[in-house]
Amino acid sequence: MTERARELWLDRVREFAQTRVAQAAAAWSLGAHPSPDFYADAAQQGLFGIEVPTELGGVGFGFAEKVLVAEILAAADFGFAMSVINTQNIALRLSISAPDAVKKRFLPDLLSGRTSACTALTEPGAGSDLAAVATTAKSSGDGWVLNGEKSWIINGRHAGLALVFAQTDKTAGLSGLGAFLVDCSSDGVTRYAIDSGFSQTSIGTGGFVLSEVQVERDKLIVPPGLAFRTIMEEINGARVYVAAMCCGMLDAALETATSYGHTRSAFGRKLKDHQAWRQALGEAETELAAIKALTAEATRRIACGQDARLAATQAKIAAVEAGQRHLPVLLHAMGAEGLRPEHCLARHLGALQTAALADGANALLKQQVAKLSRPTIPTPEA
Repeated sequence: MTERARELWLDRVREFAQTRVAQAAAAWSLGAHPSPDFYADAAQQGLFGIEVPTELGGVGFGFAEKVLVAEILAAADFGFAMSVINTQNIALRLSISAPDAVKKRFLPDLLSGRTSACTALTEPGAGSDLAAVATTAKSSGDGWVLNGEKSWIINGRHAGLALVFAQTDKTAGLSGLGAFLVDCSSDGVTRYAIDSGFSQTSIGTGGFVLSEVQVERDKLIVPPGLAFRTIMEEINGARVYVAAMCCGMLDAALETATSYGHTRSAFGRKLKDHQAWRQALGEAETELAAIKALTAEATRRIACGQDARLAATQAKIAAVEAGQRHLPVLLHAMGAEGLRPEHCLARHLGALQTAALADGANALLKQQVAKLSRPTIPTPEA
């Protein structure tokens, strides 16, 4: 695809986000559920096949375009952005790893938005500690039998398909993990929604219990020995697009607060003409530029196949903390008006707490940065 065609496609995505998604997001923040037509509209923009090859029905772009889409959608609604990207990720994984018969059967419904999907890794007793995954997959006849529970799964409450990570050999440790494609309508799958103090509807947070679930042999999508490495590679990518989402949310908050400052007057002057009011926005703008640069570098590294562990981790830490620092300030810069659901600030402030926990909590990530930044002990000069 030409650069001109790429830009036209991104413009259509922006229009979809700024109109359809942004207009519905206020209701989602109060507990309404996205209707099926939103997923159909997202599919028309190619959002469930951003990285899927064109010969398989996708758009055929790369990781950099996925990051841009994540930022664009999250500026309107973080939850919907995460929901879309997670289905896209399963479509991509099937296009890479699944047998042809599995691709033919499942990709059309994923790419059309008729079926959503999720990556099922987190468990009640296993978050960042992958060695604690307790869901099991036992070989049985011409297939596998899965037992266990997955929780806090994006799209978990409505996904038609789940890529379930399960332990095939408890004695093998992390090398025993495999990834299995599970039809969530199968016998033995019991799903449930998970809610919190702020709405989880657009992100579709949920969980499910697997009880003697039968999975055909060809649904082992990532075999033991490769699954752990796949998880780590995909987590690096996820940290980058979550960082981009935080950039999008902070950018949207700045746009909202700035527009308000041009219309609202206080003490005989527009808010924008008060030096102290402008200073808060200037600090946020400066940090936004910094986190965008970190995110761009991490994106470049992944797109070029370079080691992105440090860059991805730093980008996510910095972007989440910048949002957590500046969103409350920007909300207060608008006064009580900033709390109205038609503005993005309150829902983005809540979404940042989810972003902080996704793909590694910041406290753990900071330890990783320390290890990756200076892996060797300097030798003192004689």
